[in-house]
Amino acid sequence: MLFHEPFFALLVFPAFYALCLICDAHTALKKWALILGSIAFYTWGELLFVPVVLASALLDYVLTRLIAHARADTLRRGLVAAGIAANLAILVFYKYADFLLANFNLLIGPLSGRTLPLLHIALPIGVSFVVFEKITYLVDCYRGTTPPARTFSDYCLFVFLFPKLLAGPILKYHEMQTQIADPAPIRWDDFCDGFLRFARGMAKKVLIADPVGAFADQVFGADPASLGAGAAWLGLLCFTLQIYFDFSAYSDMAIGLARMLGFRLRENFNMPYVSRSLTEFWRRWHISLATFIRDYLYVPLGGSRAGAMRTYINLWICFLLSGIWHGANWNFLLWGAYNGLFLTLDRLFLLKLLERAGALVSTAATLLIVMVGWTIFRSTTLDQMGGMFIALVDFSRPAGAVELPPDVPLTAAIGTLLCLIPATPLYAPLLRSYETNQYVRAVAAFALIVLYFFALGRALAIPFKPFIYFRF
Repeated sequence: MLFHEPFFALLVFPAFYALCLICDAHTALKKWALILGSIAFYTWGELLFVPVVLASALLDYVLTRLIAHARADTLRRGLVAAGIAANLAILVFYKYADFLLANFNLLIGPLSGRTLPLLHIALPIGVSFVVFEKITYLVDCYRGTTPPARTFSDYCLFVFLFPKLLAGPILKYHEMQTQIADPAPIRWDDFCDGFLRFARGMAKKVLIADPVGAFADQVFGADPASLGAGAAWLGLLCFTLQIYFDFSAYSDMAIGLARMLGFRLRENFNMPYVSRSLTEFWRRWHISLATFIRDYLYVPLGGSRAGAMRTYINLWICFLLSGIWHGANWNFLLWGAYNGLFLTLDRLFLLKLLERAGALVSTAATLLIVMVGWTIFRSTTLDQMGGMFIALVDFSRPAGAVELPPDVPLTAAIGTLLCLIPATPLYAPLLRSYETNQYVRAVAAFALIVLYFFALGRALAIPFKPFIYFRF
């Protein structure tokens, strides 16, 4: 049961929202409605993982209580380390056990003649997001940024709050503590703003991400040797659009649903494809992950305080771990190293070079760097990645047999325009007109409502496609 499914949008959420409205005047009742509703939502798709999350949440809660009362720094460090290790153990077991066993077998198998059996563990949806958020709670309490949750139910509401549960944004506990402890009453303007944000996400997912994603899947699912350069580049462009419109659509829908319930979640995207350097791109893309890495990994490693060489090493460590966080695959590790390389080059000379090149050249160069990175990211094996790179540069090949659906060129063109128009002189007056003219806002709202119902109709008619980040 996912946000863009008509069953959820037309039946489940309206019924749940009505229950929250009934309980809105009573804070305790509203909290329990949110907690039980969120757990029920997650149970629908991940029944076996719910007890694991509940047990680990109870461990977090107990440990932070002990941390708050411990006097010795050594004991406090040991308690927070134990909590982080327990959460990372969940992530490693569910996400990386078979990857580690498979690579261990590759190393030891030829020598011993025996291999260890793979566990074939199903990956729970959203496990990476859940674990990272729980770590923020432990570290925030250890640092004294925030006191422990007043009650276990408060902490459960933070962990299970369903709009952000499956694919973020990754929330820090101190950002949400006040909202969790004392949820704001539901207001009409929150409902209106939240619904329009949800509608925007629905349109982005169903009307743009899914059509271009289907063609990207076709291209990346083909034998790279059979692809012409044109098909390879169009497939890469479609994946570049798919991953942005799909993932930002989930964030829009999560932020919109939470807003309708009276919660404010942090933004997760800020027009990333208009970036003029990879450093800027990572300030605009998956902002909640980037800030998590900065605050809970890069800064504790020393950040940029210990000289240039240590800064470069810290950047590489952070992005290697960011890459492997996305999945148990060598391609993700290579993608992390690729980003670490260009972030290092930015600090060495590339930022100054791009600044001198001007806005058009720097934006185009950055987009090309990002797209090459997406080739690494989307490929499932190193061999496929190598074949895709050859296909992208071998313009002597015939067009190939990839079938181009008739709606893809127009959808890709619209998606590209929406991504890049903020970099043009048209954007500022359009934004100013929207912010100052109530009639323009009314027209935009009406257009979003129309697109929402059009997207609902398409969702009923076409095969279901899950959000792309559920696999991570």
